[in-house]
Amino acid sequence: MMTRDRILALDLGEKRVGLALSDPLGFTAQPLPYLPFSGLDRLIHDLDGVIREKSVSAVLIGLAKNPDGSEGPRAAESRKAGEKIEKACRVPVRYIDETFTSRDAEEFLIRELDVPRKKRREIRDSLSACLILRSYIEAHERSGT
Repeated sequence: MMTRDRILALDLGEKRVGLALSDPLGFTAQPLPYLPFSGLDRLIHDLDGVIREKSVSAVLIGLAKNPDGSEGPRAAESRKAGEKIEKACRVPVRYIDETFTSRDAEEFLIRELDVPRKKRREIRDSLSACLILRSYIEAHERSGT
């Protein structure tokens, strides 16, 4: 049985960074506790620890796109952060469209789980990262890579 490397997905936010991790075979996405965002240097330090501890071989960053599909200032910030993460943590960084994942995660937490508002904030970002990673896994399953 061939194993794949683990992928760590990030949902970069202004206050929190949601995290999700693939299983070693690349079939599932599990949420990890979010990291509070208090600057890129601190985030990189914390991510480096997660990357080493979980044997991560690649990082996936969601890019919020404009309704017309173009990348705006937020996506540019995410790409800049990704470049710094890639250099500092010595893992490749990949990008995927994350448009609506935070909204979808919020709706799921309300509709399916009836999670109270305060608790939703704690869960939403990592659930968004799971949706980002799941989308990536499904796209690679369809393409056979």
